[in-house]
Order: sequence, then structure tokens, then C-alpha cells
Amino acid sequence: MTRTMHNTIADLRAQVAALHSELTRNNLVVWTAGNVSARVPGEDLLVIKPSGVSYDELSADAMVVCDLDGNLVEGDRRPSSDTAAHAYVYRHMPEVGGVVHTHSTYATAWAARGEAIPCVLTMIADEFGGEVPVGPFALIGDDSIGRGIVETLRESRSKAVLMRNHGPFTVGKDARSAVKAAVMVEDVARTVHLSRQLGEPVAIEPADVDALYDRYQNVYGQGAQQ
Repeated sequence: MTRTMHNTIADLRAQVAALHSELTRNNLVVWTAGNVSARVPGEDLLVIKPSGVSYDELSADAMVVCDLDGNLVEGDRRPSSDTAAHAYVYRHMPEVGGVVHTHSTYATAWAARGEAIPCVLTMIADEFGGEVPVGPFALIGDDSIGRGIVETLRESRSKAVLMRNHGPFTVGKDARSAVKAAVMVEDVARTVHLSRQLGEPVAIEPADVDALYDRYQNVYGQGAQQ
């Protein structure tokens, strides 16, 4: 491994460790559940949280490096039980640089119902480009979850999928973007749930969804082209 690559991985270890604190700060996980991973640019490698380790212990040194088959390459702890799913996403979605999984309360409640979150808020249109879809039920341990994520997201503009009876997985151009999507999917899951207590929420017209999504993705913010 070159010195440059060693430094890149060290930086990613620190970033991924720090991003896990966003999961706890936003109340998206409990105990040791959930995980953040990042693709190592230019290499068939990913950095991910180790399995069953307390969030208080998640230092940069605790992070592990795996290949895109989920095999441990660097580190002295067993990788997350969701590593095979993350690795499958990276193998089949080259545009993805970060993957996050949580069991956040409201998004997971929608997953338990096997129901997509409808596009009834501008925030949903902005971030997800339409409804937040539901993926199939899959057992943990191999790449079945990853296959379900990829198959579902390939048919959608969404950065989030609600894996049925399991919980949300989100993707992004990097790990920070995937964490943002995880925070936002929980927020909209809660708001739409509350709106249903008052009556049936009103869907946004598809043309308006397209316009909102295009503006948010290409105009909104300081880095966009003006």
C-alpha cells in the first residue's frame, strides 16, 4: 500500500468514526445497532464500523477496512454484520461513496408496515425525488440485503430504501451525504406519520416533484451552479 493510500484510509477511518456520532446525536440508533461505511476512492475497499462495538468506543483506530467482497483487509475486529450488504452496494453502484444503515424509529415503523413513504412534502421531493421506496425482506449475513437495496434503488431517484421488516439504508456520493439522507428520511417518516393522524396527506404532482428535485440537486446551496 502506498503512503498516499495509507493516508487516504487513515482520513476515512477518522471521518467514518466521527460520522457515527451523528447517528447517536440525531437519535437514529440504539445500543450498537447501525453502521456507516465509506468507499476508498480508486480501490476496491471500504471502511466500516466493527460489529457489536459501543458507539463510545468508535475511534478511528477501531474502524476496519474490507474488500468489496466483505473480507477483512485491515483491522483487528470483526466487521459489521451488514458489511456484505454495504459491499454489494459498492460493487454494483459505482456512483455510491457512502452507505448508512439505522433502525431509526419512524422510518423503521414504515419498513415494518412494508409501506413506501409517499411524496407529500417538498423535503421528500427535494432529497429523494419521489416516494421513499420499500425493498424486499432479506435475512442478515450475506449479500441478500445488498441485492434488495440495489434492485430497489435502481428503479428510483431515492437515496433511501426501507428494507421490509428491517429498517432504512441510505446511500450518497460520500459517507456524509449518506448520513444526511439517513437523518432526513427519519424526519420525513415522522412528519408523514403525524400528518396521517390528522387525515390523508396530499401528494405532490409529479411535474412539481421533478422541478423541486432538480432545483434542490442543482441550484440550492453554496456549491451549486448559478
